[in-house]
Amino acid sequence: MPDLDCIVAGDANVDLLVDGIAQLKFEKEQLANSCELSLGGSSAITAFILSRLGARVGFIGVVGKDLFGRFVEERLESAEIDLSALRRDRIEKTGTTIWCQHGKRRAGMTYLGTIAALRAADAKDAYLKRARHLHVGAYFLLESFHSGAARVFQRARRLGLTTSLDCNFDPAEKWDSGLRDVLKHVDVFLPNETEALRLTGAPSVKVAAQELAKLARIVVVKRGARGALVATRGEGFRVPARKALVVDATGAGDSFNAGFLANYLRGVSLPGCVNAGVNAGARSVGFVGGTTAFE
Repeated sequence: MPDLDCIVAGDANVDLLVDGIAQLKFEKEQLANSCELSLGGSSAITAFILSRLGARVGFIGVVGKDLFGRFVEERLESAEIDLSALRRDRIEKTGTTIWCQHGKRRAGMTYLGTIAALRAADAKDAYLKRARHLHVGAYFLLESFHSGAARVFQRARRLGLTTSLDCNFDPAEKWDSGLRDVLKHVDVFLPNETEALRLTGAPSVKVAAQELAKLARIVVVKRGARGALVATRGEGFRVPARKALVVDATGAGDSFNAGFLANYLRGVSLPGCVNAGVNAGARSVGFVGGTTAFE
């Protein structure tokens, strides 16, 4: 009997959230309105919130043996996440993202560091056997994972796990990296609207979702204030957004993932899972940082 409900694999880093800088000006020092250090990484945020929502969660990822790495570990441990498969790299530094926000606009700068060091070999069968579900986040950032990613999902399926994937934005804007081969072994694919359109080149998000549903079993496209669009090989439907005051959108999509998966693992209907995802995303944006709403 598995002792974990879900294993989350992927990026684990710190987010430095800076508010009030409209534009960087080289050779000048500017004063920000506020600055927060928080747990970052799509996968780590999803794991944290999923655990807070009652699931038993394990994490596969890489951090550095540095101050930021210890911070990431402490935050994940505070959510009672199993870290026995977390690898500590002696050479590479922990990944870092700096988010600069000004009003409703924001821009991110990421140093990949250990984010790109995750390997398919880190997802060992002995650990996968401990869970019912495997979720991988920030696929496009996991450069060392790509070559073996499809095999990881195949192995997970063979071991009896269901699977899900969130690709996040591709900084290289190639929109490939073997993703289509991976999606053939994915039960739930969770891109946002921009990602779905870029991946397919489709003229509309509806067509994009339908195209992606020819690969993954269930496709849930996150659309922010427009809710979510769902496509499977047999049906499609929309779920409206919930009204929310947006303070900070960091981690909103990852919160959606966690809300969706927490219910998916309980056997809730697909519309119920999507509604739970929408509610979790709406809850997240009312606070600064990806996990603050679920502390």
